[in-house]
Amino acid sequence: MEGQYDTIVIGVFAVCLIVWLFLGLRSWLNRPIPVSFAELRLNENIQDSPALTLLEANGYDVIGGKMKVPLAFEADNSVLYSRLFIDYVAERQDARYLVKTSRRRQPLERSGPAIRDRFLPYLLLYPGCEGLLYVDLDDSDIMVIRLIDYQEDVYDGEDLD
Repeated sequence: MEGQYDTIVIGVFAVCLIVWLFLGLRSWLNRPIPVSFAELRLNENIQDSPALTLLEANGYDVIGGKMKVPLAFEADNSVLYSRLFIDYVAERQDARYLVKTSRRRQPLERSGPAIRDRFLPYLLLYPGCEGLLYVDLDDSDIMVIRLIDYQEDVYDGEDLD
């Protein structure tokens, strides 16, 4: 009789393991494939500009010129189109960066919400990139923007419990 209990426990364990593997495999197969930064087709036409000079003076190799990334959204059964523009793609020490240059009509406020609203789509679009370089032509400055893992359980100093 003792052998039957062992067989039943092993059988239940095997069924649970098979179900867990099946659900995990199905979840893995249905997960969207992130766009690899290595697969990004670069625009080899790099136009000379003050931003290009500033990047090269700071040790970045510009490997791609201006690119347009087309986007399409479905909202209420209609398709809406938009696009994102990347000014350059730069590289330094085997790390690739997307580059956005400053615009006089769109000054950048250096706060969390402003950076999020302006640059989060770029950082999420190519998760394989090291970050985004914001080239401020007025101040001759390059700001490196990275999306980091934030592990705190608090927001603005308040517990969310």
